[in-house]
Amino acid sequence: MTVLARLRRLWLDVHLWIGAGLLIALVPLSVTGSILVWHDALDRALYADRYATTGPSASRHIIDYAQAAQAAFGDRATLTQVRLPQEAGDPVVAVGRLAGPPGPGGRPRTLNAWIDPPTAKVLDTAEVAKGFTMVTHRLHGSLLIPEIGRKVVGWLGWAMFVSCATGLWLWWPRHAGFAKGLRWHRGASTLFNLHHTIGFWICLPLAVLSLTGVYISFPQTSRALFGLPQQPPRNAGPNRFAPPLPQTKLTLAQAVAAAQAEAPGAAVTEVNVPTRGKDPAWRVGLKAPGAERAKTVQVVDATGEVKAGRGGPGGPGGPGGPGSGGEDKISPLMRKIHDGAGMGIVWQTVIFLGGLAPAVLGITGVVMWLRRRARRRAIRHGLAAPLV
Repeated sequence: MTVLARLRRLWLDVHLWIGAGLLIALVPLSVTGSILVWHDALDRALYADRYATTGPSASRHIIDYAQAAQAAFGDRATLTQVRLPQEAGDPVVAVGRLAGPPGPGGRPRTLNAWIDPPTAKVLDTAEVAKGFTMVTHRLHGSLLIPEIGRKVVGWLGWAMFVSCATGLWLWWPRHAGFAKGLRWHRGASTLFNLHHTIGFWICLPLAVLSLTGVYISFPQTSRALFGLPQQPPRNAGPNRFAPPLPQTKLTLAQAVAAAQAEAPGAAVTEVNVPTRGKDPAWRVGLKAPGAERAKTVQVVDATGEVKAGRGGPGGPGGPGGPGSGGEDKISPLMRKIHDGAGMGIVWQTVIFLGGLAPAVLGITGVVMWLRRRARRRAIRHGLAAPLV
C-alpha cells in the first residue's frame, strides 16, 4: 500500500469516526443552528400577541413602561431592566427577577413583559427561558450541559471542521480531473452519490460556520489569537448574579435625567436597575443621533454621579480605557457570520442548509458504513451481494 493510500485510509477512518461517533451530538447542534437562522420570524409566529403593537413610536416616558411592567409582575418578580425598541413596531421589553430558587447554573430566573410603545399596555408576560426559541438557543450554545457545555460545543466545532477537511480530501477524484468530482455518478450507490454531492457543495460554508462557532465558544482564546484585548467573562466577579437593590436612593426617572444631562440629545435605549454590591449604579444606554451603537453610562445610586460605562469614553474596552487595545470588530463579525443576522437571505439560506447537511451526511455515511461491513462479512462467507 502506497503512502498516499495509507493517508487516504487514515482520513477515511477519521472522517468515519467523527461522523458516526459524534452523530448524536452534531445533529441537534446543527439542526438547532438552522432553526435559529429564522429566530425572529419564528418568535413572532409562535408568540404573535407579544408583537401586536398599535404604533411604531415609543412616545411615553420610560417610567410609564417601568410602572406598567412592575404592575404586571406583581409580587412574582422585581423589575431589573427596561429596553426600548430599536426597530419601528417592536414592543418595549421589561425584565424582572423572579423570586424563589435560581435556574440552571445558578442563574437567576427572569420574567419578561412585552409592552405596547404608544399606550404602555402590557401585551404579554412570560418566563422566556422556558420558551421554545430560548431552549433552542441553549441547546445550540451548550447542548443543555451545565458549566462546560459551551466548551463541549466548541470542541464539536473543531470536530466538524476536521470532518469538512477530511471529507474534501476524500471527495477529490483520485484518477481524474476536478470536473469528474462534480458529476452525480461517482459510484454505483445512490447514497454514495448523495453523500459526495451534498458534502462537496456544503463543505466550505460548513467549515466557516464551524470555525466561527469555535471562536464564539472560546472567546478569550480567540481574542488572544487575534491580538485583541481580553475582557472579563460575562457575569464574572463577586457580584455575579447579584440581586437588585431592595430600595434605591434615586428613582428611575432621576437616574435617566442624570444620564441624559451628560449626553444632551441622546436617546435612551435601556435602563438597568442597580444590583447589590460595591457602589451600586444604574446603567443607562444612550444612543447619540447618527451613532451606530449605544453607549452605556453609570449613575451611582448613592450620589447621582455619572461615570463612563461599557462602550463609554474611557470605559472598559473603550478608546483609552483600561485594557484597551483598539476596538474589537472581529468578535461581532464572527457572530454575525455565524448567526446570519443582517447578512441577507442568500447567506441565511446557506446557513439553514448548512445546519441540515450534517444530519443528512451523518445518516448516509453511517448507512454506507454499515452496508460496507455487511458486504465484507458476506464476502468472507462467499455470499457477496450486489450494490444497491
